[in-house]
Amino acid sequence: MNNSPSMPRRRFIKNVVAAGAVVSALPVFNVRAQSAVRKFKIGLVGCGGRGNGALENILEAAKVLGYEIDVYTLADFFPDRANDTAKKYQTPAERVFTGPTGYHQLLAQPIDLVLLATPPAFRPVHLEAAIAAGKHVFMEKPVAVDPVGARKIIAIGETAKPKGLAIVAGTQRRHQGSYLRNQYAVANGAIGQIVGGTLSWCGGALWFKERQNDESDASYLVHNWTSFAEMSGDHIVEQHVHNLDVANWFIGHPPQSALGFGGRARRKTGDQFDFFSLDLNYGDDCHIHSMCRQVNGTDGGVDEFFCGTEGSTYGGGKMHSAKLAQLNVPEFKTHDNPYVEEHIALLQSIVNQQPLNAAREVAESTLTAIMGRISCYTGRLVRWSDLTTNTQSPWYNLSLSPSPADFENDKVVAPKDNVYPIPGEA
Repeated sequence: MNNSPSMPRRRFIKNVVAAGAVVSALPVFNVRAQSAVRKFKIGLVGCGGRGNGALENILEAAKVLGYEIDVYTLADFFPDRANDTAKKYQTPAERVFTGPTGYHQLLAQPIDLVLLATPPAFRPVHLEAAIAAGKHVFMEKPVAVDPVGARKIIAIGETAKPKGLAIVAGTQRRHQGSYLRNQYAVANGAIGQIVGGTLSWCGGALWFKERQNDESDASYLVHNWTSFAEMSGDHIVEQHVHNLDVANWFIGHPPQSALGFGGRARRKTGDQFDFFSLDLNYGDDCHIHSMCRQVNGTDGGVDEFFCGTEGSTYGGGKMHSAKLAQLNVPEFKTHDNPYVEEHIALLQSIVNQQPLNAAREVAESTLTAIMGRISCYTGRLVRWSDLTTNTQSPWYNLSLSPSPADFENDKVVAPKDNVYPIPGEA
């Protein structure tokens, strides 16, 4: 396939879409050449580390494209975080909102686009409000902590389409050149049919903040959202979702079922597991082993590996394929930083009036992780249909609490520390 600068852009897009690749990964020279000056007023909900990171990423994306960004309004549960970000970007105090309801006031502002970077438990409610308010959205992954929330994301994504609203998610591997090249090659038969593989995200424990005197349950949970499954979905959902997303993308669909185990040996706070190990059945005799761990002092690694009937590949790494040289795989000249590239894709899709909509794909990857978590917590085989279509399943209506409504109505009761699921029977 010819990928020279003289190739008509429309033809290039058509070819990439036909191959199952991501339209957002157009070569950077094409994106820049067709850019026009445009100013975006944006809002950020969630002024923590990832939220501020997303602001930096979208500012860099706008710089690449020749657009302007006005950090018009901010919201965060904690006033100090919101005020620190406001000071950095000179956002006026009257457009800075705090507490669990601050996002309502933010979405009432005259903004074009909102970045959603709060703990995952809030994502379905915040996305619903953003789309109802007519805003384009960038939302961090994962996008839910339970099956009800994940299905809600899919439904909201469908309502965004007739409104012409873009939804891009923080699954940055889908915007990374090396992954795009490999996925294109796999989709075009480079390694034959995928029959197996491994996924891993193994590393150390994340932060934990001691509870302060007189600190409310709501504040304690938000401060320590990565330690509670009710807030993060557990680390299989919050972190390992990236690897699971790559598997769904490369194979072309979510798994049919999950059966796994996990446990807790080191943590003394929160209610999450230390490790998970899963067999994911994708059908057609394709099984993927998925593992993740957060234990200090252990060997780590983050990668994806797929074995096919005619070769093998790492997600964004080396590919063994006798067919590869014949496929003329395009370069996908993306930005060096995939976190920036996902915002380039978002902004360009808005300007070109071809809004991207990643709601279903990121919801399905989140739901894959949730399916795995449920299996490991219970010791049971969990089927995709149990979470998506089988209303009689004990997990179909699973909804974790406290809910976003509990936070808004000041009814939060925090789960007990160091109390966690034990699978099976004594």
